[in-house]
Amino acid sequence: MSTDTSDAEHDVTEDQTEPAVGQVDTTGESPEPEAVDESDVVDESDDDDDDDAEDGDDRLVEEGEIAGDYLEQLLDLLDFDGDIDLDVDGDRAVVSIDGGRDLGKLVGKDGEVLDALQELTRLAVQQSTGDRSRLMLDVSGWRAGRRERLSRLGTEVAERVRDAGGREQLDPMSPFERKIVHDAVAAVSGVYSESEGTEPRRRVVVIAE
Repeated sequence: MSTDTSDAEHDVTEDQTEPAVGQVDTTGESPEPEAVDESDVVDESDDDDDDDAEDGDDRLVEEGEIAGDYLEQLLDLLDFDGDIDLDVDGDRAVVSIDGGRDLGKLVGKDGEVLDALQELTRLAVQQSTGDRSRLMLDVSGWRAGRRERLSRLGTEVAERVRDAGGREQLDPMSPFERKIVHDAVAAVSGVYSESEGTEPRRRVVVIAE
């Protein structure tokens, strides 16, 4: 006896065409993604940047305080008077000693003593924090005055080379001093600058374009 299954095969309700929970929809149609309200999305990038900046400033302030303590003990040992000021300039701590009568001895010829004292202070900071320091030390405004003179020199040489052509080399300088000159030359059109030689005789050369 044969059985007629045609009605059974086609007697499918609309509810049965919907995949049940946990079943895979084999119709080939992907469900539309649920819309996300942008107001619910929290952008934490700005907060992270602020935290990084605050951490960096705190670290530099700590460097300055360590350096200040070290230099205060040194001044007492040398029996020198001086006021120690702490500041932050960009990505480095800045410590200045001013007000004493004999502070010129801490500068020395062409800042040689000051450079050595700065390195000692950086080492003291590194020994305390475990991180290399780029701290800047100034005594009686010597570095500030030196920066101003070098900037003016760089501008004058750049303008002279621009007008006369050719190239002109300056006296050997420290990396910090060369950067000041490079920045000054870069502000003058028609010329550019390079560093030539090896330390400690490395110098800036200004060249016409």
